[in-house]
Amino acid sequence: MKASDTKKGHVVEYAGNAYQVRDIERSTPTARGGNVTFRFTLYSIPGERKVDLSLRADDTFNEIALVRRASIFSYKDNDVFVFMDTEDYTQYLLTPELVGDKAAYIVEDLEGYYVQLINDMPIGLQFPTSVPLTVVRTAPEMKGASATKRGKPAILNTGVEIQVPEYIACEEKVWVNTTTGEFSGRV
Repeated sequence: MKASDTKKGHVVEYAGNAYQVRDIERSTPTARGGNVTFRFTLYSIPGERKVDLSLRADDTFNEIALVRRASIFSYKDNDVFVFMDTEDYTQYLLTPELVGDKAAYIVEDLEGYYVQLINDMPIGLQFPTSVPLTVVRTAPEMKGASATKRGKPAILNTGVEIQVPEYIACEEKVWVNTTTGEFSGRV
C-alpha cells in the first residue's frame, strides 16, 4: 500500500513491528518538481510506543489485517489474563505485557473489551471507555459537600488510586475513565 493511500486507523508494518496510524500530515513543497511528503504518527501494537515517520507519496507500507474480537474477562491464571470471545467462546490468554499498564481496569462480566488479533494471535487489548470500580478506602464522606470541585484520594478494589469528590464514601461504586484514569461519576 502506498503512503498516499494510507488512512488513520490502518495497521502497518514498519521495522518488523505492527503500528497503528494515528495521525497523518500532508506536506506539499512550494518549489516545482518537489515531492509530496507524508508525516505519520504511529503507535506500536502492543506497547503504545510513539514513532514519527516521514515518507514520500510513492513509498510503500505493508498493511496488516488487525481483527478486533469482543471479549469478556473470565479469570486470571497466575499472571495471565484469560478473556473469552463473546461470539464463539474462544479463550485468549493475554500476558501482562499485552495488557499493559491498564490491568487495574479489567473487571469481570463487563462488556466493551476487544482482544486485538493479528494472524489469530492476540497482540493487545482495547479497553472500554470507562469501568465501574468500588471505593475500598477514602476519607469519610463530608456532609453537605455536593458539587464542589475539591477532591480526595480514594483506593479502589483493583488497587488503583484516583481523586474522587468529597461526597463519595467507602463501598460506593464509581465510574473510572480508562484513558485518563479519572473519576467519571457514580454507578
